[in-house]
Amino acid sequence: QVQLVESGGGLVQPGEALTLSCAASGFTFNTYAIQWHRQAPGKERELVAGISSNGNGNILYADSVKGRFTISRDNSKNTAFLQMSSLKPEDPAVYYCKAIMGRSAYWGQGTQVTVSA
Repeated sequence: QVQLVESGGGLVQPGEALTLSCAASGFTFNTYAIQWHRQAPGKERELVAGISSNGNGNILYADSVKGRFTISRDNSKNTAFLQMSSLKPEDPAVYYCKAIMGRSAYWGQGTQVTVSA
């Protein structure tokens, strides 16, 4: 059974940091690229960051998070991460992990990130 389980969300104050994790099982993790997406209430889901299957290739970030967020993965642990720093009031959303290989894609259930003073 394929599973992607996000964790690490929570409530932080502006300027603080959080690290999200995405634990994968049921498929060959190291052959899938990983993306983090987020969706705020009333808004469309947007791509935040992506990393290639081996972690050493292409990495991309949305302009809104460049310099603040870092995506990484540990293929030995079938886990991907999103380190978020300097969180802003516009960052709150449900953050989703997505695994992609060609036409095959899996989504996690999401983890809530709230930024509030």
